[in-house]
Amino acid sequence: DIIVVSGLAKGIDTVAHETAIQTGGSTIAVLGTPLNKAYPKENEGLLETIKKDHLAISQFPEGYPSQPKNFPIRNRTMALISDATIIIEASENSGTRHQGWEALRLGREVYILENVANNPKIGWAKEMIDYGAVPLAREQMEDVFYEIPYLTSKFQDQDAF
Repeated sequence: DIIVVSGLAKGIDTVAHETAIQTGGSTIAVLGTPLNKAYPKENEGLLETIKKDHLAISQFPEGYPSQPKNFPIRNRTMALISDATIIIEASENSGTRHQGWEALRLGREVYILENVANNPKIGWAKEMIDYGAVPLAREQMEDVFYEIPYLTSKFQDQDAF
């Protein structure tokens, strides 16, 4: 019952979308490009699969130029449509921080995997934790799904039947 929302970027985004698809789950790709343009190009097949069997969304019309400023907009959109944000990997300059801050501003849950939270080269992670983000150990990953507000109420409703 968990829908993976990610940005179709290289790395963990690709893994998240592919894993959701391979396990029979659902995924939403939020693009920083128009719907007819995959970025990165190597995710073109993945984008087509998502458009056909899942959901791809973009705020950018066909022909709109791909610009670096598009990606923080995409990340804010992901925060807006998600019940929680789980930061799995990121660097000091990662666009992921835009999504984390927007999620916190919206009152959404933000979890930061401990490899990011404890990285001394990533200052924003510690600052997000001060504002309410929760550091997350790999061993706690499954437990966190019961803490996400929407999912918590859904699981409680199922227990009532």
